[in-house]
Amino acid sequence: MPSFINMSKGHVLGIEFVDRMVSNLDTSVKFYKLLGFTEVPGVNPAWHADKVFNRIYGIKGVESRMAKLQINTNLGDHTPFTLYLRQFRGIPRRDAASGHPWYPAQTHFDLTVPDADALWSTLQSNHMLWSETWGGKLIAAPGQSKGSIAYITDPDGMDVEIAGASPAVPAADGRPARPANDPGFNHVGLVIVNLDKAEGYYGALLGAQIPPAGNWIAGDFLDSAVGAHGNVMRIINTMMPLANDRNALMRFEMVQYENRSRPIQPYKITDIGVAVVGFEVSDIDDFVARLKGAGIQMVSDGIVTMSTGYRVALFRDPDVGMFTEFFEPPAK
Repeated sequence: MPSFINMSKGHVLGIEFVDRMVSNLDTSVKFYKLLGFTEVPGVNPAWHADKVFNRIYGIKGVESRMAKLQINTNLGDHTPFTLYLRQFRGIPRRDAASGHPWYPAQTHFDLTVPDADALWSTLQSNHMLWSETWGGKLIAAPGQSKGSIAYITDPDGMDVEIAGASPAVPAADGRPARPANDPGFNHVGLVIVNLDKAEGYYGALLGAQIPPAGNWIAGDFLDSAVGAHGNVMRIINTMMPLANDRNALMRFEMVQYENRSRPIQPYKITDIGVAVVGFEVSDIDDFVARLKGAGIQMVSDGIVTMSTGYRVALFRDPDVGMFTEFFEPPAK
């Protein structure tokens, strides 16, 4: 087990899933299948008011429906990573994802795809290409001539970072070697505001390995990928184990902008474009007590036990209000 994990009785074992709140489940499922996700069968697609689920989300009497999709990571043993898509009805819902990738609390995840050009064409032919890059084109990474990187959005404006797969390149002519970038789910990202608060939560409480923040950076490559001009930013690549492959580490990328200060627009768990990141934990009673003792806002109606025996709790981070879900599987 990686040595940086908090070894108290209750601690995070690994990152497990991303959950996105969508406006039209069928449209979103189609989009993510085009990206390479596979829909997991056996999930009830009908509208219903799930009392247990509503307790986890701290809501009452709300009808929803859900889809579960998976795609392999490109880390470790390439185990599947899960994406949940949820739609609500019968309640007011704000569009929380409309804006720009640099707005506080915006999330993204990164997919490395076998052929970025082919995916681009597929999305275009299905009228599902919403590009944020300069000129609506794939951008070339530094030192490369072929476009292979882009920020796109899903049908509700939630960001997906696309990167084309590439083989390993040996060192030559003074250039360092570059490892292979295999296809698969690569990392999760979040735009933060206060680095101390974010590090205190994701590092001290959740156990992420956090490197020094580093210098502020800028330039055309960074701007072109997200469709910006003049961004000054830094990326703090924290590392967390995968729940399904604990020897593999996934980036939980915290992105901070020096020159994009703006108030965080209030958002609820049921709003369109809101995301949840899910983590497996040990001894959820001890873990939840530690979060509550640190003053972290709890959203769920206590620790909720599902019919499968999983015990679940939902919190919001103290920086941008990101929803973080923690679960403990039933004892085997």
